[in-house]
Amino acid sequence: MTLVLTRSDLESVLDPAACLTALRDGFGAADAVAVDGQRVRTDLPFPGTATALIPGLLPGVEAYTVKVNAKFPGARPALRGVICLHSGRDGELLALLDSATVTAWRTGLAAALGTHVLAVAGADEVIGVIGAGAQADLMVRGLEVLRGRRSLVVHDTDGERAAAFAARYGGRVAASATEVAARADVVLLATWSRTPLLTLADTRPGQHFTSLGADEPGKRELARDLLQASVVVVDDRELAARMGALAAADLPPTAADATLGDVLRGDHPGRPGTTARSVYAPVGLPWQDLALAWQAYERAAEHGIGRRIDLLA
Repeated sequence: MTLVLTRSDLESVLDPAACLTALRDGFGAADAVAVDGQRVRTDLPFPGTATALIPGLLPGVEAYTVKVNAKFPGARPALRGVICLHSGRDGELLALLDSATVTAWRTGLAAALGTHVLAVAGADEVIGVIGAGAQADLMVRGLEVLRGRRSLVVHDTDGERAAAFAARYGGRVAASATEVAARADVVLLATWSRTPLLTLADTRPGQHFTSLGADEPGKRELARDLLQASVVVVDDRELAARMGALAAADLPPTAADATLGDVLRGDHPGRPGTTARSVYAPVGLPWQDLALAWQAYERAAEHGIGRRIDLLA
C-alpha cells in the first residue's frame, strides 16, 4: 500500500524545528553516501521546464526518493509535481508526496540554516526579503526558529503579495530590491529574475545574501562583482557552476569558498569576520527531499494521516 500525502497532510506533520535538525544532520552526513545524486532539467515546448532529482539518499535511512517537478512561472503555484518515496529493501512505493510543499520546506529551511550559519547575528538586525513567495516564507519561519523574530522589509513585483507578507511578519514594504538592500543586514532572494537584482554597489560590508532564485540556467539574482567580493558558500560546487549562481555569473566551481557541509562539519570557518560580505547560493540536492519526506512519512504513519491506496489493484 502507498501512503498519499497532500499539501494539507504535509503541513500538519512537518515541524520547522525538527526539519532544521534533519537538514543540519543531512549536510553533515550526506557526503558519506557513495552514490551521487543527479539533477536533470530540460526546457519544454510549453512555457515551463521539467526537473527530476534522483536518488535522494542518506546514511541510516533505508529508503530513497525520486522527485519530478514541473516549473511554470506564470502558474500559481509555479511548481507542481510529486516525490516518490521508495523502500531501499525491495523498491516498494511507500509514499507519494506533494512536491511543491516538500520542496518549499526543504529549500526554505535549508536556506535559513545556511543564512544562520553565515550571517552576523544581532538583536537589532533587519531581515530583507526580495520575492515574497513560499520559499521566502519558509526562510523567514526558519530564521525565527534559529534567531527569533527580527524586523523585516520586503519587496515583490506583486505589491499585494508583498503587503500580505509584510503583514504576516509585522514588516514594511520596500519599493525596490535596492531599497531592501539599503535597509537590511540579511537579504533573502527568491525570485524568477534573469538579470541581477543587486550589484556590489548596492551593498555594504558585513551584509549577508542568500540567493535561492538561481537554481536553473539563465536565472540570476546577484551580479558577478558582488559574488567576487563575497565569501561564497554553496551546497554543491559543480552544480552551482553548471546551473546555479556561479554559472549565471560565468564563474568556475573554484569561485565557491566552501559548501555548507564544509562549514557545518567545521572543515571551513565560513565568514572570516564581521565586515566581510557573505553569500549562500544553493541549487538544491536530492538528499534534502529524502530528509523531509522520510520525516513526514514516519509522522504521518504514526498519527494516521494521509490516504493509503493500492496502485497494483
